Amino acid sequence: MPVGEFRSDRARDRFFTAYQDAVDRLWPAGSVDAEIDTTFGTTRVHRLGAGDDTPFVLLPGSGGPALMWHAYVGRLAASRPVIAIDPIGEPGPSVQTRAIDTGDEWSRWLGEVLTTLGVTRAHLVGTSYGGWVALHHALHSPDTVASLALLDPGGFGKVSGKFIAWLVACGLAGFTPRPVRHALSRPLRNVTLREDDAMRLVRASFGFRRRHVLPDTFTGEQLGRITAPTLVMLGGHSQLYDAREVAATVTAHMPHATVEIVPEAGHDLVLQHPGKFADRIAAFAETAPARP
Repeated sequence: MPVGEFRSDRARDRFFTAYQDAVDRLWPAGSVDAEIDTTFGTTRVHRLGAGDDTPFVLLPGSGGPALMWHAYVGRLAASRPVIAIDPIGEPGPSVQTRAIDTGDEWSRWLGEVLTTLGVTRAHLVGTSYGGWVALHHALHSPDTVASLALLDPGGFGKVSGKFIAWLVACGLAGFTPRPVRHALSRPLRNVTLREDDAMRLVRASFGFRRRHVLPDTFTGEQLGRITAPTLVMLGGHSQLYDAREVAATVTAHMPHATVEIVPEAGHDLVLQHPGKFADRIAAFAETAPARP
């Protein structure tokens, strides 16, 4: 499988102009950045907060750099260190050099990043595709995962035509005039369309070819082997799946999981109430048992 890359130098320049502008306006000051070499390419990480507590590690969804967590990092860093990762193969400062074809390889990539950073245990926070990666890492490196917080994660069914159609509709809406884009955010259930600060970057990300494998579906046996305390938050109107069916699956197979459905949210759940959700994630991490 080919690797993710910008379509042209012009597309890359356009993206990073928008990216730097968004970082300057949205990302907290004091972030310490680093480039981590892995088997699959170079990964940019952003570290915030201080202390020796087990850190939060943030994994964004498909198409989104670490910047998507901008409304979370300040509140999370108030309780423990935060490491926000720009995944390889996505539009952003990380550079992919080798394809990742399976969930096992995604776990290997994440493990290499954390090992290089000296992180032996982490509270993983992931949304959508990032949630799927976090679940695979919890399966393959359980001793390194203190807890999981998953916001409308992938891995609970095949990516449907309905979901693809929603993505296409949201993409087209992103290029409409501002009043139209704002009006469409409600019927499309995508609060991102009202985020004027982020939309320039979202539009620029269409100049990137993303070539990742689609998330596979976790079996009941796999879910049952995840021992980390897990908070699963689902959009009641998720375009990815039926939230109640997923909640039933999690309840049946993951004895260490807590499921919460947010009735008014769709797959845009992560952007609905970032302050409230960040506090919920921080509180949940505090309840996770320490390493024996």
